Amino acid sequence: MTKEAAYQSKLVKRIKDRFPGSIVMKTDPTQRQGIPDLLILHEDKWASLEVKRSEKAPRRPNQEYYVDKLNKMSFSSFIFPENEEEVLNAMERSFES
Repeated sequence: MTKEAAYQSKLVKRIKDRFPGSIVMKTDPTQRQGIPDLLILHEDKWASLEVKRSEKAPRRPNQEYYVDKLNKMSFSSFIFPENEEEVLNAMERSFES
């Protein structure tokens, strides 16, 4: 398991623990290149997260475009261990609004 896959697996568990009843789905990277890795459905809100193994991990083409576009629709962000708490707090605030 790659570092990113291991981190993503732990992150999914943290999201489910923090937002009980939410549905966390892994997106299909072959369907649309650049779409964030995770889609989180929580009550009547949604968010998407692009998971990176670290702050310095490279970003692939179109990832910034889709994170920005989806963030304008609801909530979307890059997430990695160094900013995890900050991003989850922001996601929680978006779910409350």
